Amino acid sequence: MRNIVFPIIGVFFGIVMYKSEAASWFRIYEMFNFQSIHMYGLMGSALIVGIIIVQFIKRNNIKDINGNPIVIADKDKSISRYLIGGILFGLGWALAGACPGPMFVLTGAGYFPILIVIFGAVLGTWIYGMLRHKLPH
Repeated sequence: MRNIVFPIIGVFFGIVMYKSEAASWFRIYEMFNFQSIHMYGLMGSALIVGIIIVQFIKRNNIKDINGNPIVIADKDKSISRYLIGGILFGLGWALAGACPGPMFVLTGAGYFPILIVIFGAVLGTWIYGMLRHKLPH
């Protein structure tokens, strides 16, 4: 019964993304052409809220639903890996017109050609998993 919370949160997240037009190809196109601040404001506010929540969790030793402490490990600092990864992610986002969250929102909204993009994303993730040990990290 506890697991029912996750689909409810997912549906709520999808509705918010759809209503805020975060899944709109036109909004994403405007963002990449620097024609509108809509998506930058949306992502910037999400970033600020995320920073506040992570700091709250770290400083107050918050526990998960099972009583285990939530541990958020520090990440390795490396400019090249984030630069290359960010460029690849951004190119995929620009070409597809959607990042992973909105891909599923668009499917739920009835835009079924996005299933081709989801298939490509899953295939790319699988290929990365196969090649991960050969790549510099």
